[in-house]
Amino acid sequence: MTVPAVQGDQAASPDRSAAARHLLRRAAAPGPDGLVCGIDPTSAGWDWTTFHVYRLSPGQRVTRAADEMERLLLVLEGHVAITVGERDLGVQGSRESVFDGPPPPVVLVEPGLTVEITAQTEALVGVAAAPGGDVRRTALIPAGDILVESRGEGNTARRIHHLLPPGAQAGRLIAFEVFTPGGNWSSYPPHKHDTENPPVEARLEELYYYKFAKPAQGFAFARVYTPDRGLDEAMTPMDGDLVLVPEGYHPVGVPAGYDCYYLNIMAGPNRAWYFTLDPDHAWLMNWSPAAPQATQET
Repeated sequence: MTVPAVQGDQAASPDRSAAARHLLRRAAAPGPDGLVCGIDPTSAGWDWTTFHVYRLSPGQRVTRAADEMERLLLVLEGHVAITVGERDLGVQGSRESVFDGPPPPVVLVEPGLTVEITAQTEALVGVAAAPGGDVRRTALIPAGDILVESRGEGNTARRIHHLLPPGAQAGRLIAFEVFTPGGNWSSYPPHKHDTENPPVEARLEELYYYKFAKPAQGFAFARVYTPDRGLDEAMTPMDGDLVLVPEGYHPVGVPAGYDCYYLNIMAGPNRAWYFTLDPDHAWLMNWSPAAPQATQET
């Protein structure tokens, strides 16, 4: 596979208005293979990140052939058996719902290995991928090894699961789960990471996969906007939807009564998480990315 070149310092956006119309991807009923939503670089209009979510019935199987992609397997709900190459990782799963508390087990798969996932119960599985980087590692990260962070305070308080943080050994992928109580704000203050200028900022594509404690009517407000407002889109993702962030600031607001979960997947030319706050709102910063506040809450 040819690794994409960095398109200048900032994410390329030749037609921002056209791109904005496709930032919100609505969930669908499970297809024959269990697929409920997904994107790849072609459908997303970017360079690095692939992501698919499957709602599986017992016995259903998801496979990936060996190629030059690094993969991240996330057992979001239920239990599945996982085989990577010749290695049997057994049955993995830690919760029946994303809102049950503990993080999910995480399986990082280096390029060049096959993947087979077989549902043992009803299961929700996410599969992220990006072109392999310099670090090539296969690892099972159990739920108990994942840092749980309390971030923010008051109406910006939320809980973060560091599934595959920037400090982890991996080639390109970064992943977090975020739990935001109804009435609170998240991904806050607004920040962006679309310019390759380390250590000030790193270019990272990002996606948000949403779930709600009340799935039939739950929703959030998501805004994606660039400093020059050439892209300025407000969206209302609902249960199972994806929001893409190819560039720009991207805060999330959650209406009262609708506790929100989202999974963040990021990838870019280099594996680093440096971001720039919107200067208009930087005064609201009340947490440190360098010193996450661990919590015992699960």
